[in-house]
Amino acid sequence: MTDVARLAGVSHQTVSRVLNGHPNVREQTRLRVQAAIAELGYRPNRAARALVTGRSQVIGVVAQNTTLYGPASLLAALDQAAAEAGFAVSVGSVSDLDDQSISAAVERHLAHRVAGIVVIAPVESAGEALERLPKDVPLVTVDGDPRRPVPLVTVDQVAGARAATQHLLDAGHRTVWHVSGPADWFDSAGRIDGWRETLQAAGAELPPLLPADWSAAAGYRCGQMLARMPEVTAVFTANDHLALGVLRALHEHGRRVPDDISLVGFDDVPEAAYFIPPLTTVRPDFAAVARASLDLLLAQMESDITGPLRQTVAPSLVSRRSVAAPPRR
Repeated sequence: MTDVARLAGVSHQTVSRVLNGHPNVREQTRLRVQAAIAELGYRPNRAARALVTGRSQVIGVVAQNTTLYGPASLLAALDQAAAEAGFAVSVGSVSDLDDQSISAAVERHLAHRVAGIVVIAPVESAGEALERLPKDVPLVTVDGDPRRPVPLVTVDQVAGARAATQHLLDAGHRTVWHVSGPADWFDSAGRIDGWRETLQAAGAELPPLLPADWSAAAGYRCGQMLARMPEVTAVFTANDHLALGVLRALHEHGRRVPDDISLVGFDDVPEAAYFIPPLTTVRPDFAAVARASLDLLLAQMESDITGPLRQTVAPSLVSRRSVAAPPRR
């Protein structure tokens, strides 16, 4: 910084103000400092900055080591949002989102003096650990437990399920069957609630819930049963991989989509548009969730905000060719 200041003919305090985007610097001076930075190839020393400010430019993220589309997409979106805000991301991957694993990952982040922590915590087992984390550390949970007093940003799972179920009812179906995700996931619980509430509000019959996991194999097993039930004309699955399994089972039993059975998924995986037929699904805005998470984290860093803060991000329905009016009997 001293070398930059000497070349630009300014004080090192002025260089610091330029680097930090301070408004009280004349434009001519700012340009001269930026030219000196470019000529010398200067890069701020993040470690030294952390010692001065007490805060690094790194955000710690705790996430389960998984290839599931939702959590993996959130992690990628967080990395992009952090980069746009001038932060790097350090990911602490855990095999299980339980108390011990989360606490250990957070302690590792704190040892490296991260500026704040984001925990992607979509399962019930993560809840207790989050409440015991240090209160003076900026913290945001993503898709976490809405019942706990922890800052939270989440996709509005209930609204997404309502949109999917209502879309099928609007097509003329008398009711909608649901293949759910795992019981301990908040995403799954929200989608069940939205499905059930929409049917009840419409005065439609509430079919039995078909519990599953997030895999195409589980969807296939449920699809084998649904295919044998002539009264089934509409199915909403908790994610697109379940929908893929249902599609395969229906095809094997000669039940056509959407001529015999309409189908809606959730997540809008990149392959959904290339299913046969292309899948109608619900698209979560992972980029918006990531930006909201970073905004909430930065607000805690700058303003010492305390107390639970919540934000939900609405998903959108993507209509393709897997939904049609029910067949005439």
